[in-house]
Amino acid sequence: MRRLAILAAALTLPCAAFAQETKEIGHVNTALTNLGLTRSHQIVIERFDDPKIEGVSCYIAQARTGGVSGMVGLAEDPARFALSCTQTGAVKVSDAARRSAKGERVYESATSLFFKETRVHRFLDEERNVVVYMAWSTKLVDGSPYNAMAVVPMR
Repeated sequence: MRRLAILAAALTLPCAAFAQETKEIGHVNTALTNLGLTRSHQIVIERFDDPKIEGVSCYIAQARTGGVSGMVGLAEDPARFALSCTQTGAVKVSDAARRSAKGERVYESATSLFFKETRVHRFLDEERNVVVYMAWSTKLVDGSPYNAMAVVPMR
């Protein structure tokens, strides 16, 4: 059990490497599990700031599995999420921000013990002067078509 806890903690560490700050804003319970004796299924709202784009904050809402397996980190969270990004100040794009068709990862959250994550990539559309963020879910074998997008003007 201790090994699983260490592994679960290690899988969540990469999140801090991408976004400067990830803060839980709040959550709602979507279903009561085990007569309220364990954590309920939830939708959790988190905020993160893009480390290379000053003046932009993004909010992601994700489904989280409750119950005993959710409490101990063994549950696989569904690939369901929403993403909204907003201008919170003067938008300044760092010279270090990647400008490519593959974008740059700015957020990552483990959604199962092994091989499934929610990621947010940033793309720069300098022709239209906007920053585009896309949330998507990874899966080990076949990937996932689930995604969400948000666009912030660079003014």
